[in-house]
Amino acid sequence: MPRSKKKRNKGAQHGAGQPFSDEDASIETLSHCSSYSDSVSVAEEAGESGEDSAQEDFQFKLKVYIDSTVDKSAKTRQGALDGLKTAMATKILYEFILEQRMTITDSIERCLKKGKGEEQRAAASLACLLCIQLGSGIESEEVFKTLKPIFKTILSDTSANVQARQACATSLGLCTLVAEDDILDVCGTMELFESLFTRSYTRADGSRPSLTPQTSQLHTNALLSWALLLTISSGSHIRTVLSKHLPKLPSLLESDDVNMRIAAGETIALLFELARDVEPDFDSEDWEELCDKLSALATDCNKHRAKTDKRKQRSVFRDVLKAVEEGDFQSETIRFGTERMTIDSWVRKRTYDAFREFVGSGMNYHLQSNEFIRDVFQLGPPILIDSATLKAMKTSRLERHLYNAAAFKARTKARNKFRDKRVDVGEF
Repeated sequence: MPRSKKKRNKGAQHGAGQPFSDEDASIETLSHCSSYSDSVSVAEEAGESGEDSAQEDFQFKLKVYIDSTVDKSAKTRQGALDGLKTAMATKILYEFILEQRMTITDSIERCLKKGKGEEQRAAASLACLLCIQLGSGIESEEVFKTLKPIFKTILSDTSANVQARQACATSLGLCTLVAEDDILDVCGTMELFESLFTRSYTRADGSRPSLTPQTSQLHTNALLSWALLLTISSGSHIRTVLSKHLPKLPSLLESDDVNMRIAAGETIALLFELARDVEPDFDSEDWEELCDKLSALATDCNKHRAKTDKRKQRSVFRDVLKAVEEGDFQSETIRFGTERMTIDSWVRKRTYDAFREFVGSGMNYHLQSNEFIRDVFQLGPPILIDSATLKAMKTSRLERHLYNAAAFKARTKARNKFRDKRVDVGEF
């Protein structure tokens, strides 16, 4: 509670009733709070007794979801995949998943091969979350060896559902980052991505390809996954990529699709950052022309574009322009639990964005508890808080909340009582 200010009241000098202060309210507040604090221990004990049964219920639901992924109904399979995705995005389930990984992998494989559209998309996303849960090791490598050929087949099949191809483009990139153990296979996967997004390049005669929004999104996803794998590429491979793609990538900045323009801009910034790591004096032949394009996009006033798209685009391209011109990056601090992490490079940003796309709002939880993700971002082992400390923290927060609620109620009640007596409190 705030400290009360002790001030004399002229009414008191003349025998008037004492004015109301926070000190008076605190007496009544304490009586209200005592009953609340007594109830805290009871609530905690009840919580502990139900914790084990809640865990058992949760694992039972997960097993029901796993069984339901082979149901005859596509709607049921879709719901089961989504349920597993939500669970893996918001909790660490390593031990449970380790036991069930082959069953889950078989279900993902079946849904990718026999499902359609949204079901395939959900299955591809679940594959990524499965690898994120297992981390970098033999288990995730085995999962990926089973699913990688299916991803590549769908991605290369122009007759396949475009939603499934979009999802496979994104999932193949992250699964490769997590679970691929052969650098030559990484390069092979990057070439597959190149075969897709280069179809959005301006042609040799200067004309631009006419693409549907769905195809453009496929190319965008392929470009972002390609950029993600660039973050783990060798210096020699980066030099090859620079000579092959940097002259052509800027043509994607002219795309009608705002997502493609932004993906291209961020990839160019990433390439410049990687190039300067390999060659500190790196400079592009078309540097001035590129900067002019980036500057135009950073101040875009095209009336034919949506306001939200222009706002988002301007913000991104201001940062991209600084990266290309000055080698600068607008750092961002991510807070989770008692820790914080700084996103201070385009490499770190691309990696963070890739993981966040799959775990969503559970990203902070994974940064706290997922050993693999913590290793990727060099955060060290998870900071362990013993159950007694955790219980004390929870109790403290609950008590503080209840106390504040009771204090507010008591102060209001006491002040209303004194106001009813017409006490002069205006001359403190």
